[in-house]
Amino acid sequence: MTASVLVPTRRPLRAVLRSLLAGLLWLSPARAAEQLEVRLDGLRLPIDLVALEAWSRSPADVDGDLRAWLDLLDPRGREQLRRVLRAPLVQDRSFAQQFLASWAGQRVLEELDQLISTEQGSSAGPLLFQTLQELLARQSQVTTIELLRAVPSQNLVLNLDGGLELAAQWRNQIVAQSAALQALQQLRLRQVSQSWPALTSDSAPAPRAERLQLPVAHRRQPLELQIWPGSRPAWVLLSPGLGGSAAQLEWLAAGLQQRGWPVLLLDHPGSDERAMRELLEGRRPPPGAETLSERVLDLQAVVRAVDQGALPRLGEQVVLMGHSLGGLSSLLAAGLRPEPGLARRCARALDGIPLTNLSRLLQCQLRDVSLPPAQPLAQPLQAVVSLNGFGSLLWPHRGLRALPAPMLLVGGSLDLITPPLGEQLQLFLRESQPQSRLVLLEGGSHFSPVRIDRQEQALFQLGEEFVGVEPQRVQALTLGLTADFLSTLPKGISPQRRQLGGVTAYVLNRRQAESWSDALKN
Repeated sequence: MTASVLVPTRRPLRAVLRSLLAGLLWLSPARAAEQLEVRLDGLRLPIDLVALEAWSRSPADVDGDLRAWLDLLDPRGREQLRRVLRAPLVQDRSFAQQFLASWAGQRVLEELDQLISTEQGSSAGPLLFQTLQELLARQSQVTTIELLRAVPSQNLVLNLDGGLELAAQWRNQIVAQSAALQALQQLRLRQVSQSWPALTSDSAPAPRAERLQLPVAHRRQPLELQIWPGSRPAWVLLSPGLGGSAAQLEWLAAGLQQRGWPVLLLDHPGSDERAMRELLEGRRPPPGAETLSERVLDLQAVVRAVDQGALPRLGEQVVLMGHSLGGLSSLLAAGLRPEPGLARRCARALDGIPLTNLSRLLQCQLRDVSLPPAQPLAQPLQAVVSLNGFGSLLWPHRGLRALPAPMLLVGGSLDLITPPLGEQLQLFLRESQPQSRLVLLEGGSHFSPVRIDRQEQALFQLGEEFVGVEPQRVQALTLGLTADFLSTLPKGISPQRRQLGGVTAYVLNRRQAESWSDALKN
């Protein structure tokens, strides 16, 4: 089945009000101690929080205006709302405290004034933070209704117009990506069919990785490495994304090795799967862009160790390859640094909660990060491959022109974390290497490159809207296109529409990417 982006349809006003009332009473964690005033398109709807709390405990005890608002919900919606009000909003004291104190948590709190304010019009973000911190100091769990009643302001204002604006951002992003996919389907591209990747025969030994440790000067503990030997003269240095692990990309390393490419796969301590587990356990703040300095040093140190013989000699040239933050790490390790004016661009980009492009939070955090000086790698750079990469705020004018090697940018049509139009396409349009290619995977998401073979390994259970459709077919296309891109250098893989089952990949050069961009403007 061919993947497509679904666009929300219009619903009757009554249904919209039901959804808004149920959703926003849950999403907005701060309310007045006694009264919440909901503002929508000039209307002011007061909700008595004392009565709401009593109703959450005993649904039979409700009358007056609250009954009228609750009547907008069907029985199932009322029960869901009651459960939300009574369920723990914060179930782990340490995790919540770590997140709220983090750079990303503070940025989200700063922008809450679009949705929640005091009666005098001042932002409720500081009140939210202070109240939640005080509650967490006394108890390990906090329910939604407890937080509503504890905010030290008699009246709070919930601006549904701001909520509708945020919802519209999501809808507009989905509509834009749907329109972009339709325009992409109209491009005249050569049709190519791809078979499943060839598997190792039963008689041949399964591919194995050699596990090594590399002491590095910038870390207390050595780096954990996997080396997948191969015969080609260039080798691939593979970097996982934020919160990812080497184990999640072993499928890609093994597949490249079967095609002759030596691969070195590493974990980045402090921003790997272990760091995410420690976050969930409340033992550390969320990892973010502050880890990029050490990530860049990791990549530089590994290339240097291969060149100087501290690690096996894998080849004479290196390919930097990464997923998400690993892709950005690769670009920075290749010598790129943000263009001047990042603070000014971020002031505009973060004027609101960036729900439709979460990578902007990481990009803007780089304002406060001291990156190591740009320097040439110890070995020549053959190419950079970035899966679900980003950098639109970092390189809005020059793009990737300073990159001294061809680039393969891969995005997914369902990616709302690093959306392909704003991130991959805009970067690619400023690419100067004729061999570089842009790939859009129809049905691919931000997490399509991540493979978890055992369910118990997963930190989070993600639905299709995050994982994407047919993830193994998307991964097979990613592997095939990456191997072909590298194998055809210095000429470069031909533009094409490649299919595997019901999944399609669109491979574009600069001219076709410009045609795609022009079609979106018309």
